[in-house]
Amino acid sequence: MASDLEQLCSHINEKIGNIKKTLSLRNCGQERTLNTILNKIGDEIIVVNELLNKLELEIQYQEQTNSSLKELFESLEEDYKDVEHLKENIPPHLPQVIVTQNFVNGSVLDPEEPVKVEEPAPTKKPPKEQRSIKEMPFITSDEFNGIPAYMKSRLTYCHINDVIKEINKAVVSKYKILHQPKKSMSSVARNLYHRFIDEETKETKGHYFVVEADIKEFTALKVDKRFHVILNILRHCRRLSEVRGKGLTRYVIT
Repeated sequence: MASDLEQLCSHINEKIGNIKKTLSLRNCGQERTLNTILNKIGDEIIVVNELLNKLELEIQYQEQTNSSLKELFESLEEDYKDVEHLKENIPPHLPQVIVTQNFVNGSVLDPEEPVKVEEPAPTKKPPKEQRSIKEMPFITSDEFNGIPAYMKSRLTYCHINDVIKEINKAVVSKYKILHQPKKSMSSVARNLYHRFIDEETKETKGHYFVVEADIKEFTALKVDKRFHVILNILRHCRRLSEVRGKGLTRYVIT
């Protein structure tokens, strides 16, 4: 019973305190000194509100970064699985690496262990020097952060670099055919070779470039609106430039 009375008294006292605070706040607007304090508090509330807005934007940015990192992790995990698969499925016809024992810190070979005598490899003609093919460097995280938001929209760091990887694949496939001796070309490769030559101009001489037909020929990319948005980003990041003429757009690696 006593505890119930104490709770009731505490509740009544709390109500009385709230009424006193309400009455004192009602009179604040009538006093100049208190009115000045209220104005300062209002300004501080505005500043706090702006800080909260900035904090919300930062949280959104961190969430996007986290999503991009997750996609990158998944991509690296797939690459790791591919490497492990290759490691476990090495073709048996490949030459085996022979580790030879040498004298190390005074140790000698075991006399009971048979010694493998390596036969000298037959002399071969030195291979012809392979011509390097210029590829497009991947976008860095700093470059990605510097791309205007209206330009990249919902595209992520990984989306852009995946397209770069496919474009490089098309460039390498195209110029391997151009560097190939004509006598060893198949009929398909010869037709592609002639198309490549016809598409060259004075502006592209000495440069590596592809056209949309090459993207469709050598990659699985869809040449759609999203693809052209990424091309705009690559031009913004100075990864490629465009040369137009003869009804074609040539994407030159810069």
